Amino acid sequence: MNTNNTVRVAAASRSALVLLGCLAVAGCQGGQSQSQILASNDYRLRHPIVITEEPETLDLPIGRNTRRLYGPVEGTITAFAMNSRRHGDGGVEILVPSGGANESAVHAVTGDIRKALQRGGLNRSHISTRTYAVNDPSADAPIRLSYARMQATAGPCGDWPKNIGGGVGPNVDYENFGCATQSNLAAMVENPSDLLTPRAMTPADQARRAVVIENYRKGEVTSGKFDEGVGAEVSE
Repeated sequence: MNTNNTVRVAAASRSALVLLGCLAVAGCQGGQSQSQILASNDYRLRHPIVITEEPETLDLPIGRNTRRLYGPVEGTITAFAMNSRRHGDGGVEILVPSGGANESAVHAVTGDIRKALQRGGLNRSHISTRTYAVNDPSADAPIRLSYARMQATAGPCGDWPKNIGGGVGPNVDYENFGCATQSNLAAMVENPSDLLTPRAMTPADQARRAVVIENYRKGEVTSGKFDEGVGAEVSE
């Protein structure tokens, strides 16, 4: 058989296989492109988890006769500062009302608020103060603490553009598939930054490492002690 003819036959066979594969995909997916096919079958692309920064606020009601803060309020402010370091960038803004009936009281306790924030681990440079206007001069306007908190969101869910119970359609997932799972994951994750990149490793325990190496040199067991069955019971 001629070698050139063999090459042409093989090339034609491969072309036919590629053509059949394209026709099969087009028949199942309605002629969609490859990216459209992946998007229609991947709930992570249809309902992505988005990491954003949203303001986390704490309103402190200040009476016009208040001149200092008390224990429970100071503890709340300190916890707010700790949360700003854990969930934000460690910067807190104090929004002080201007023009209200309690303006003198507000200025009297602002210093106590800054001290409570510092007890929560904030530096002076991470605490800023800004005023906002009060339209009602007879109102006791609150002092608002705010920081930018990283949050994970997904959705909104409940998009049902088509009837998934009737007719024979393309072999793809329905629009709302996976939305609840993505939304629950976004709500449950403790630190949304973990969805972007893994955390750095903590330093090794040098004391434990020394014990393991010493046991290894002695030929002893290097793992922790575990007694099988301790604390486990089988119900009858």
